[in-house]
Amino acid sequence: MRWEVWLAYFAACWVIAVSPGSGAVLSMSHGLSYGLRRTTTTIFGLQAGLVIVLLVAGGGLGALLLASEQAFMVVKTIGALYLIYLGIQQWRAKMESGADQGSTQGENAAPVRVAVMSRRRRFATGLLTNVTNPKGIIFMVAVLPQFIDPNRPLAPQLAILAATMCCVDLIVMHGYALLASRMQGLFRNARAVRWQNRFFGSVLMAVGAALFFVRRQHA
Repeated sequence: MRWEVWLAYFAACWVIAVSPGSGAVLSMSHGLSYGLRRTTTTIFGLQAGLVIVLLVAGGGLGALLLASEQAFMVVKTIGALYLIYLGIQQWRAKMESGADQGSTQGENAAPVRVAVMSRRRRFATGLLTNVTNPKGIIFMVAVLPQFIDPNRPLAPQLAILAATMCCVDLIVMHGYALLASRMQGLFRNARAVRWQNRFFGSVLMAVGAALFFVRRQHA
């Protein structure tokens, strides 16, 4: 891969990563709920999903998927319903308190927080969020061919593209999570945590509903 081609792709990766989407919403939601350290597991799941989508698109399967109206509709529906499901789960998330059994209400009461998902579940949530996103597949199919040299071996090029994309996305998603985690001090009582859950739950459901309006590219 030529140096100037990689630089152009590197710049495109930053634009893609910074653009708000379901991954950014999830990173902020988990960052605010669980803190930066725990959200890292979610972000690694997002990267795993991103690599899968990139390999699918780069290997030509993405173009075949977009060529089939039925296949694209299935992926789009699964992705939309999954984000709506995550939104409902966020809306209904249980709260837990760090209070000891002998603590009292009032100034001595321990702060309330969202019950933490298991590490495996956080990773799976991140992975499925990106894998079931049809917008990601459309974008990869449209963008990747511009940076792939058909006269060179495909595997090394895909490895470079995937590594570049993941490094950039790791930085950006951790940035979103860090900014959200810094606001944890504002959400220490039951009412604030409840509204936090409802806000991010509503955003995830809105993003999921918007996927129903995504259309495949026509040849």
